[in-house]
Amino acid sequence: MDSTLIACAVAAAAAGAFLGWFVPRVAGASRVKNASDLARRIIEEARKEAQAQKKEIIIQGKDEVLEAKRRMEDEIREREREIKGREKKLDEQGEKLDSKLDEAWKKEQELLLTEKEFTRKTRELEEMGEDLGSRLAEQEKRLQEVAGLTAEEAKIRLLADIEAKSRHEAARMMRLIETEARETADRKAKEIIATAIQRYAGDYVADQTVTAVTLPSEDMKGRIIGREGRNIRAIEAATGVDLIIDDTPETVILSAYSPLRRQVAKLALERLIQDGRIHPARIEDIVQKVEQELETHVREVGEQATFDAGVHGIHPDIVRLLGQLKYRTSFAQNVLQHSLEVASLCGIMAAELNMDIKRAKRAGLLHDIGKALDHEVEGSHATIGADIAKRYGENKDIIHAIASHHEDTPPTSSLAVLVQAADCLSGARPGARKELLENYVKRLEDLENIAMSFSGISKAYAIQAGREIRVMVNSDDVNDDATFLLCKDIAEKIEGNLTYPGQIRVTVIRERRAVGYAK
Repeated sequence: MDSTLIACAVAAAAAGAFLGWFVPRVAGASRVKNASDLARRIIEEARKEAQAQKKEIIIQGKDEVLEAKRRMEDEIREREREIKGREKKLDEQGEKLDSKLDEAWKKEQELLLTEKEFTRKTRELEEMGEDLGSRLAEQEKRLQEVAGLTAEEAKIRLLADIEAKSRHEAARMMRLIETEARETADRKAKEIIATAIQRYAGDYVADQTVTAVTLPSEDMKGRIIGREGRNIRAIEAATGVDLIIDDTPETVILSAYSPLRRQVAKLALERLIQDGRIHPARIEDIVQKVEQELETHVREVGEQATFDAGVHGIHPDIVRLLGQLKYRTSFAQNVLQHSLEVASLCGIMAAELNMDIKRAKRAGLLHDIGKALDHEVEGSHATIGADIAKRYGENKDIIHAIASHHEDTPPTSSLAVLVQAADCLSGARPGARKELLENYVKRLEDLENIAMSFSGISKAYAIQAGREIRVMVNSDDVNDDATFLLCKDIAEKIEGNLTYPGQIRVTVIRERRAVGYAK
């Protein structure tokens, strides 16, 4: 502020000097005095104004200094309060730490005492263990002398008794648990299977492949043979089928491993007989036409089968193989009809079990596809069918169901088990399949022999056309709980050694008879 006053004074002086210099020149000497007075007044007013401003500025500066001092004092007091609070907290924490240190020291002393006590008791236990060991050895020696058995022999006998009791208890518990589970599962399975059978209405006996051709007369045999056998050789060469012409009246037998070849030979021979012109050139022409027609017919049959089953998106080559199953039989049951039945049953049971119906039908329809080529390719039809399905891009679940439907591969999915059940239902229902008498008798004998191979069996009878085996056991050799284990063992051996449709029921019977005589 002093510099401001000085500047104002200098300015006033300069103004006065200027006026003193300028006024005399312009206004003359008369006006110099007035200008000087005016300059003095201006300077005096400027000085007064500067003094007033100076005082005001000084007062304002003092106020600011006092305000800053007040704020600084408030801040210092606030910090002092914070420091005191922190010191108080530190004091409290120090007191807590001191108390904790005291507690830790006390616990350490207690632990030292406990450790000493533990060491003392350990030493006492060791001494007692040594004493007990010597006493046990002495008692064991006395027991061996009294019982006449060594420790190893006694251990073996004790373990044998424990094992026998454990097996008895385990068999009893297993019987209770399995009986309860079987009752629940059987009831639900019977409901599902009964529903599937009731909803499916199929023919009980399917068509059989015919391998005999009826002739209009005996003279036709000579025309079929031809001069020096040229016609029969031409037919056999063109069709790959052996013609058997014997004493059977008005009948020619066709023999071939392939059902399609037999069908081609049958249709071609029937047309030749109807046409009457039988010679090598005509035979080749007819056979070629029949093969083309049969190929078309096979595809149509396969397409119709997929349409009937409600299965779509199958590779054309698999469709053709499905059509070939029409000319393939298994125990006199038509394989294509059987496949359609299995697909329908799979779909019905899948709906009951909340499974994928389309996938179940697809697996059921394709489960026997290997039978179309099993006479040409080595291996079981299940393995062949799985390879075919894999080659043409079928789902891995479908492939597994095909491969495991005859236990060639252990089933690991619910779909595979479903196909197994539907396959058994279709093949095991009355009238669906036939088997030779010799095979039937042999299977019954094997069934009884398997049951008699176990110890404790007195008699075994195969009944209900081999659907059940009843086994009588000696009551002195087999107890009630052992009959349960024996039943399971017989069933497992039958599963491992016999091939049969459906299932075989194993019934083990044990009875206790008391006989007395009155004299």
